[in-house]
Amino acid sequence: MASRVIAIDGPAASGKSSTARAVADRVGFAHLDSGALYRAFTLAATDAGLPDDGARIAALGRTLPIRLVYAADAFRPEVAGADVSRAVRSDAVTARVSAVAALPAVRDAVNVLLREAAGQHPVGVVVDGRDIGTVVFPDAGLKVFLTATPTERARRRVRQEGGNEAGLDAAAAALEARDRADAARAVAPLVPATDAVQIDTTGMSFAEQVGRIVTLARKVFA
Repeated sequence: MASRVIAIDGPAASGKSSTARAVADRVGFAHLDSGALYRAFTLAATDAGLPDDGARIAALGRTLPIRLVYAADAFRPEVAGADVSRAVRSDAVTARVSAVAALPAVRDAVNVLLREAAGQHPVGVVVDGRDIGTVVFPDAGLKVFLTATPTERARRRVRQEGGNEAGLDAAAAALEARDRADAARAVAPLVPATDAVQIDTTGMSFAEQVGRIVTLARKVFA
């Protein structure tokens, strides 16, 4: 099943999730949101009052359980059988998810669930993240590494959030610092897979970057 996977990796604010959803729709695959699973583990840990202890959070995930469920042509995160698609987007989860996602035991648990979820879909999946092509699905049929300059990524984020560009330089500097930290981390560092197609989207529209990946996918999965 792993060969029927499109892995889209890239740094923060590179548009991975929105691109992955659009690509999945165009090629008839399902979108697997790895971030939703990390948020589900964060939600469960927060509700249970657990500290940032990877082993305990991973064990809680197995007990509840936490999983991605395929229904109505889409995957949704569930905790103890309840749909938590909205709950995982709370401010409290957003504030903590980076710390929980950095825990090796949680990453291992999420990777297992992503592979299990991919096996549920009869056609194929598009998965986005930072280590999808290198760690989670190293044998994915198509691997893409999306990027853009820090300034362009900051501009897109500001526009998405409806802000102004007054603080653009500071936002770009923050993204550049995060890029360095993500590339240097010991667990699943942010690096392109050796066989990934690298796409710099700085001068591209959203439709153009989606179209580029769709073209690649149709060649690979024809």
